[in-house]
Amino acid sequence: MEYKDYYKILGVERGASDKEIRRAYRQLARKYHPDVNPGDQASEERFKEINEAYEVLSDPEKRRKYDELGSRYQQWQRMGGRPGEFDWSQWTAGAPGGRVHVEYADLNDLFAGAGGFSEFFRSVFGGMGARGAGGYEQAQAGAVPSYEQSVQITLEEAYHGTKRLLRTSGRTLEVKIPAGVRTGSRVRIAGEGAQSRSGAARGDLFLVIEVQADPRFTVDGDDLRTEVPVDVYTAVLGGEVPVPTLKGQIMLKIPPETQAGQVFRLRGQGMPHLSDAGRRGDLYVEVRIQVPQRLSEKEKALFRQLAELRGR
Repeated sequence: MEYKDYYKILGVERGASDKEIRRAYRQLARKYHPDVNPGDQASEERFKEINEAYEVLSDPEKRRKYDELGSRYQQWQRMGGRPGEFDWSQWTAGAPGGRVHVEYADLNDLFAGAGGFSEFFRSVFGGMGARGAGGYEQAQAGAVPSYEQSVQITLEEAYHGTKRLLRTSGRTLEVKIPAGVRTGSRVRIAGEGAQSRSGAARGDLFLVIEVQADPRFTVDGDDLRTEVPVDVYTAVLGGEVPVPTLKGQIMLKIPPETQAGQVFRLRGQGMPHLSDAGRRGDLYVEVRIQVPQRLSEKEKALFRQLAELRGR
C-alpha cells in the first residue's frame, strides 16, 4: 500500500493551522474542480486527492492518527526501510476494538456517488467514519443485528435533500435523505439489516451521512461562512458584488469605505434545520480586498497623488 503525504498534496507545512489548511484546500479545489475542467481526467483525480487530504487534515482525530503514522513511517524510511515493506497492520481500520467491519453479501456497490477514496484512506481511516468504504459495520449490541453504511453526499445535497438507490436481495430501494443532514446524521431503513438467529425478525440498516467539504463554504452548525473578493474601488466607493449561496448567486451591497475582513450577515441563507426545514441558518460573508496588479505608470502616479492627499 502506498503512503499518502496529505500535507504535500495540499501544499502546506505539517504544523499548518486549521485556517491555513482550509485556505489551501479552497484554492486547490476551485482550481481542479470538475466543473472548471470538464472531461479532464487528471484534474478529476487531483480533485479527489485534494478532498481526501482535506477529509483527514480537517478532522482533529484523523489528523492526530495520521501525524502519528507519518512520524513512524518517516522514521522507518530513515532507517533504510524499502517501499512495500512497511508494517501497516497496527494502523489499519480493522484493528481490535470499536465496531467490526463485515461484508454483507446482499449489498454490493450499492450507492451511486459513493467512493472515490484511496486504498490508503480506506485502510487507515475506514473505522473512523471513512466515506464510501464499501462495507458495513455491525453493531455489537442487540439480539437483532443492525448495520451501518457510510454514504457521501455533497453540501448542496445536504441543503436540498437527496436520494440514493440501494440494491438488496434482488430489490432496488430508493432512500430519501432529508434536507439539513450533517456529517454523523443517521438515516434509518427499517427491516433491511440482517435477520436474527431465530429468523423471526430483521434488524435495521442505518446510513451514516458524510457531507463533503465544499470549497466555497465553511459549515458552522446551521450557519455557513464564505469569503468574497472585493476590488479596492468597490471597497472605497461602494457597489455590489456577487455572492454564492446554495440556492444560487445573489448580489451583496457593499457600502463605501468597507474594510478588509468586514463580515456581512445574510439571514436565512444558511443550512436548513434537520427537524424543521423551514428554519434556516444564516450566511456570513467576509470581505477579502483585492489589490490591483500590473499597474501602469499613470495608475501608479494617481495612487501616489492619492497618498499625498491623505498625508502619506
